[in-house]
Amino acid sequence: MHTAQSSRRVQSVPLEPTGISVVALVDAIIFDAFLTRSSDVHLDPQDNGLAVRFRIDGILQHIALIPKSHHNEVISRIKILSALRTDEHQAAQDGRFRLSSADGTVDVRVSIAPTYYGENAVMRLLSDSAEEFTLEALGFSIQNAEKVRRAAQLPYGMILATGPTGSGKTTTLYTLVKMLNTPDSSIVTIEDPIEYSIGGINQIQVNPRTNLTFASGLRALLRQDPNIIMVGEIRDVETAGIAVNTALTGHLVLSTLHTNDAPTTLPRLLDMKVEPYLIASTVNLAIGQRLVRTICSACKQEYMLSEHERASLSATFPEKSLDTKIFFQGSGCEACGGTGYRGRIGIQEVMELSQPLRDAILDKASAAHLRSIATAHGMIPMLEDGLEKARAGLTTLSEIIRMRYE
Repeated sequence: MHTAQSSRRVQSVPLEPTGISVVALVDAIIFDAFLTRSSDVHLDPQDNGLAVRFRIDGILQHIALIPKSHHNEVISRIKILSALRTDEHQAAQDGRFRLSSADGTVDVRVSIAPTYYGENAVMRLLSDSAEEFTLEALGFSIQNAEKVRRAAQLPYGMILATGPTGSGKTTTLYTLVKMLNTPDSSIVTIEDPIEYSIGGINQIQVNPRTNLTFASGLRALLRQDPNIIMVGEIRDVETAGIAVNTALTGHLVLSTLHTNDAPTTLPRLLDMKVEPYLIASTVNLAIGQRLVRTICSACKQEYMLSEHERASLSATFPEKSLDTKIFFQGSGCEACGGTGYRGRIGIQEVMELSQPLRDAILDKASAAHLRSIATAHGMIPMLEDGLEKARAGLTTLSEIIRMRYE
């Protein structure tokens, strides 16, 4: 079991009051997280100790409880690795470090903040190079992948990936960048942070201390003679305006927005003071997405929906009836740590801007009206895409329900 093994390995480190044992403990925590495919490590101070939790496949799991007497030493060790101030305990600090072992190299982004019971630490584990993703590997259906490829081949305009934090937006953008990375294209990115390193691309890290923001960085990038620009996130009115004008002047712009779905992207840009005619002229594609856990292949099994479950789920999924009774779930095994899940896959809706949609944007139509137009012109809603993946045995109905209410 992943969680049990991790707990035993972390707890097996001798907790003596010496620097060496704390070094070994922190290393054990990070490499256990790496080996269990965790995306984040949470070290949360409590009244009785320092709780260690791993986010595995998007779900936080309790791993171990470090004695309270070692709380400060663990946090100090992480600060030393991240080149942060060890004498500062009342302010938030951010840093980064890299660890290497026989298991591999782990790039770690660190956030430390003061809490009621002392300083906590949240560590994001990052790859040191871009993973070999394809649109299909990310979960895009054949139809949706073709729409994305069509938009990516256009010489200018915007492709926007939308969804909540942790929905895989940045990975989608990296996949597009890798797909477009050819010798005859100049690609530059401005990111916060740079999560993957991609050869042949100029990647710039946002740095507020030097006034290198998304907006100022985007202005600077325009002097770099780029064909394609990736902006990590459109966060404010200024960045939105520059990004739209960049797309209007012959560049392909890839970026992300925090909205719930693809149709809401367009009213969100209106809220950011972008003129309707500019949105209609520049946005080529909006991708709404979530991540759901995939069923563990080692313990996957079929099950039949009961009539009671069908009736209950029909109320949950009014958009599309459940026309099959056979679905799949994981029974739980050693390979998946008893969860029944291993890995994650994307659930998407891909909205191409047809002429009726562009006309509706000029009329400042609501997101609901834009959704109805997009669906009438071939957009497969996220919920329907999720149901298809549940029918195919990639994920469970409970994951689709959880996704819907995120």
